[in-house]
Amino acid sequence: MQRGTRPAEAEHQGLQHDSLLDRGRLSVVISAGPAAIVENRAGKLTAKSENRTGYHSSLFAARTLGYFRCVTPQRRVMLDEPRQTRAEVRFFAQNATFERLWPLIRARVGEVFDNGKFSHGKQVAQLEQRLREYTGAQYVVGVNSGTDALVLLLRAAGLKPGDGVIVPAFSFVATASAVVLAGGVPQFADIDPGNYALNPGAIETALTPASRFVLPAHLFTSIADMASIREIAGRNELTVLEDSAEGIGMRQRGIHSGLHGKGGVLSFFPSKTLGALGDAGAVLTNDPGIAGRVAALRHHGRGGRTLDHFPGISTESGLIGTNSKMDDIQAAILLAKLTCLDEDIARRRALALEYGAGLAGIPGIRRRPELGPDDVCYVYLIEADRRDELAAYLAEAGIGTETYYPIPLHRQPCFAEFGPHPDLPHAEAACARALALPLYPDLEARDVHTVCAHIRRFYAEVAA
Repeated sequence: MQRGTRPAEAEHQGLQHDSLLDRGRLSVVISAGPAAIVENRAGKLTAKSENRTGYHSSLFAARTLGYFRCVTPQRRVMLDEPRQTRAEVRFFAQNATFERLWPLIRARVGEVFDNGKFSHGKQVAQLEQRLREYTGAQYVVGVNSGTDALVLLLRAAGLKPGDGVIVPAFSFVATASAVVLAGGVPQFADIDPGNYALNPGAIETALTPASRFVLPAHLFTSIADMASIREIAGRNELTVLEDSAEGIGMRQRGIHSGLHGKGGVLSFFPSKTLGALGDAGAVLTNDPGIAGRVAALRHHGRGGRTLDHFPGISTESGLIGTNSKMDDIQAAILLAKLTCLDEDIARRRALALEYGAGLAGIPGIRRRPELGPDDVCYVYLIEADRRDELAAYLAEAGIGTETYYPIPLHRQPCFAEFGPHPDLPHAEAACARALALPLYPDLEARDVHTVCAHIRRFYAEVAA
């Protein structure tokens, strides 16, 4: 069988197949025969047709790790190599992490299949408990994405249609679109150029009679100045919520991100410091009323803990909710990765220090992160002259980068109806210069050195 064989071609060659996994990275025919075996370099994972847990766990392995073989009674076939040429340094990858954690992941995923509850079940309940322990939150409510977490938090905190919510103009679009989805009106304020977070001094500039909430976003490495934000919010009768989607592990004055106001959120998008294999999120709060309302809103307005406790789930919907339950497979992945979260955070810090040394003294690099003791380096963001040219140069060399964020929120077309918006110079300047470099636990120090060498070479060439 040739690499890249399609299902019809596989049938033509006499191969049994259950499905073709084709995600751009790898393509494989999984056998539906009576004794299929999926092998990886570390050993064998047996998947017999009478053992559905083993079968599905092995299928999950094939989806997750790559470079497997599928052995059938009929024929042995090889998975494709990645179709695209491997980048010299990817912007994000976690292959080695999953190789290392596979025994834990496999065991937990097996529990999901044995239990037969695939969302809002035991794994989700365990994850909520572990996150309470890690963050110090009294309540953690798992949902299906960080964006949903923001929407449900805003609704649970009492947002009414037309309420103004002051947000930073430099953030991912979900910071402001969640406000609109919850029925509010985003009111954009400028950022502190030192940490890219909402500038406390800009809150009162953005204030209107409709303002009811302030929603700072904690970006890249650190938490916004929450003491000043709370003081200004209190003076103006604003409720403080936090877009702490990036903030797992970040603390300020001993308090975890998301717990400085009425509540916050976490995103478990795969590239986050704690990432799933798809979308997942959570709401953090110390307010029992907010926690109870979020828990109901995620499940069509119904009360009760998990789908493992059907008798305890209300048949009445007290709120107009939605379907935002977290999948148990995502919770299983997150529980496995939580075991090495602090190690991963330390690894990110070490790599950030390597970057700091390697980028020192390069003309054209205007700013590099400076990490405090409570900071967590989720994204290594630099500000660079000729940013777009630099990004293109690195891409040509096979080095992945990301632009955070190319358009300030107050200039995004989707928010035009809430204008006119003022000029916000610090947010606009950051959007013109900010560039994220590869940073993740599987990255090697030699990869950091390669990135730094190419950046140094770029500026040397443009100066020549």
